[in-house]
Amino acid sequence: MNLLKALLRNETGLRFLCWFVQAYVRLVFASGRWRVEGAAYPRAIRDAGRGFILAFWHGRLLMMPMAWQRLAPMHMLISGHVDGRLIAGAVRHFDIDTVHGSSNDGGSAALRTMVRHLRAADCVGITPDGPEGPAMRASLGVVAVARLSGAAVVPLSYATQKRRILGTWDRFHLALPMSRGIFIWGEPVEVTRDCDEAQMEACRVLVEERLNALTTEADRRMGHDAVAPGTMTRKALRALRRVDQSR
Repeated sequence: MNLLKALLRNETGLRFLCWFVQAYVRLVFASGRWRVEGAAYPRAIRDAGRGFILAFWHGRLLMMPMAWQRLAPMHMLISGHVDGRLIAGAVRHFDIDTVHGSSNDGGSAALRTMVRHLRAADCVGITPDGPEGPAMRASLGVVAVARLSGAAVVPLSYATQKRRILGTWDRFHLALPMSRGIFIWGEPVEVTRDCDEAQMEACRVLVEERLNALTTEADRRMGHDAVAPGTMTRKALRALRRVDQSR
């Protein structure tokens, strides 16, 4: 872990890690047998000349570039955390642009940038439970972006037969090579521009429920039990672990 942190803080080390991550993603995809379901949802939106918000859980981030396959120009919202630099560098190898910030910062330049891309019929990728968690719990940020831009939220999840669920705050799904895998796109969530707070909360719940249902179904198809949503933020989980280690 100390070596990883040292590499992340060194520019040469960071470039190597970004290259390694994208190479690993390509290896897992090329060596596996993958199915895609529900792709008609995003394609119908693209055929209508619209952009959309691609929503997926932070813990299911690894293989997302292979589900995308350059369907449209993509801009991924990535936080300023140290691991965010790794993610940004890795997805750049797949021609995915980066918007730095958080969807929960309502007045941020990141929010304005995302809305501009969506109104130009590009697409934006958001992890509704990132960057702070709890895992698999959607924040209102993704709904706010949808309301301001007029773009639909399209949920997406994946699972693989061979995997490791890491003990990280996001329940990270580490896909392993030479495995069966499945991507499942879900029904879009439309958010009207004149919706009130109660309607926004209803849309937030709907995004969360659809993402969790897709994730559970993908896991089931690959022979796994459902991964339970988290109850603690990234910061709270780290604090708890520090307490445990000090005992």
